[in-house]
Amino acid sequence: ADLCQRMAIIAGGRIVGAGAPQELIQAVNGRVWRKVVTKALETQQLLVENQRLREALRDKGPTGRLIGRGPAILKVLHLISQVAPLKSTVLIEGESGVGKELIADAIHHQSPRRPKPLVKINCGALPEGLIESELFGHEKGAFTGAIQQRKGRFELADGGTIFLDEISEIPQSTQVKLLRVLQEGEFERVGGTQTLKADVRVIAAANRNLEDEVAAGRFRKDLFYRLNVIHMTIPPLRDRVEDIPLLALHFLDKFCLENDRRPMGFRPEVMEALKSYYWPGNIRELQNVVERAVALCTSNMVEMDDLPDEIRRHSPEDDKIVLPVGSSMDEIER
Repeated sequence: ADLCQRMAIIAGGRIVGAGAPQELIQAVNGRVWRKVVTKALETQQLLVENQRLREALRDKGPTGRLIGRGPAILKVLHLISQVAPLKSTVLIEGESGVGKELIADAIHHQSPRRPKPLVKINCGALPEGLIESELFGHEKGAFTGAIQQRKGRFELADGGTIFLDEISEIPQSTQVKLLRVLQEGEFERVGGTQTLKADVRVIAAANRNLEDEVAAGRFRKDLFYRLNVIHMTIPPLRDRVEDIPLLALHFLDKFCLENDRRPMGFRPEVMEALKSYYWPGNIRELQNVVERAVALCTSNMVEMDDLPDEIRRHSPEDDKIVLPVGSSMDEIER
């Protein structure tokens, strides 16, 4: 008992003078000891919970980096297993940062084409004048700067898969040629006359609704229908709250390893804050938040102070809009 009392005083940083009444010494030391024991139990519970989550992370199955066990992501994983063995074109839609590229990776690596290349191209990152050359290649002298013949991504992906990210950004002049590749498997290099063939499975992704783009006249209807053979919609992170602990711990372990930090965990209030936040940037934003926490954390547990202000200040009430009874539909939409 004397040892416990001294531990409580030291751990709590509370020292009561020898001249103080015995009742005061016992009361203060008792409170400090209860605080120490409570803190130790909380830490032990956190360690157990983190270990349970890490065991769940180890059982990710054939989908590799796709992490989750909630109904929304399980539906996506089931669809991946169904479409992967096929040759059909896949259109993946979802907000920016939800992991559309990981879906394409999983489809390719579960397909018979996995020994062949998976070639990726971000259509939104290329200037309009270069995207056709990137897709189909060019001949020497086809344009200024074309000092030698260059193979395009479709040639490089022959026998495998090509992933066209942000496909809504492709100009309409190139959409016509892309439609021909999808229908006939044929194309010509820029500046060339020889017709080339490529056996390529196309997986396309868009963070804008392509049907809306078709209605606005920015995307060809026939190309949309050719792409939309198998349609997949990836849910945003706010609709996958049950997956946030797994994802957060995955990124925590990843950045601890990269930065030579000892394994860490999350305080309960931190995890609740992560689960209640809206995540407009989805999984990419969660990854950045956890990386920041690893950089700032000074203990073995991520604290609230290690989170960005917008998450610490966020309240579930922020996600609600209160409207008076009798509001018109225009007022509600606005």
